[in-house]
Amino acid sequence: MCYDIKASLETQLVRAKRLGDDTVIAEIEELLLPKTDLPVYHASGFNHPSLLIYTEADPNFPTVATWGLVPFWVKSEDQQKQIWNQTLNARCETLFEKPAFRDAATHQRCLLYVDGFYEHHHFRGKTYPFFIGRKDGNPLILGGVYSDWRNPDSGTNLTSFTIVTTPGNPLMERIHNNPKLAGPRMPLILVEDQANSWLQPNHPLLKASLENLMLPFSQEVLEVHTVARLRGKSYLGNVPEVSNPVEYAEFEGL
Repeated sequence: MCYDIKASLETQLVRAKRLGDDTVIAEIEELLLPKTDLPVYHASGFNHPSLLIYTEADPNFPTVATWGLVPFWVKSEDQQKQIWNQTLNARCETLFEKPAFRDAATHQRCLLYVDGFYEHHHFRGKTYPFFIGRKDGNPLILGGVYSDWRNPDSGTNLTSFTIVTTPGNPLMERIHNNPKLAGPRMPLILVEDQANSWLQPNHPLLKASLENLMLPFSQEVLEVHTVARLRGKSYLGNVPEVSNPVEYAEFEGL
């Protein structure tokens, strides 16, 4: 699955900077960034950070959204708190079937630009965290879906999202070996033209065209290394060093 990410400010603004101008960037920095948790050197989805996503409504101008999708039909704040730890990821195989995701999959898709993601590897009773990013240092473009929800208790509005996942590629098969899970997973990673297609408006062949995009990403583009612990007392926190390479003498490697 994909529960831990790195998303720097520069990476989150890549799309807006490429397709916008200085006025657009100034507006984003003034109005949106104070509402986010950026920069994120490491964030767990279970902490529900607020990040920037790009949606089909405006592909070039981001919006602030909280990680952990809250469907529009949720009826109370208590129900919201019960569901959003379960909606950090959406499996591509059931995206158009699950009640929490199917409406968003059809009408509200989004992109999340990140530096990379973290995954844990199990070895001799211990877990070792890996950081996975692109070899060329460019952002990973993750495909997701989002929802707009009005809290009936407070009257406030919440935009939230989930990251779509696919079966793992051969590299992730070696890393993501949690014995409690039925096979390795990885986030849906898109190249630029695929990302634009992901945001295309609805059409009669929508589901089939999206299914052609929801495939494991090539391992040839990715590089990985072990990092410091992401859980427990030795966790460094949300600091730049958290994604630095760390070697473990007792770990024999993949």
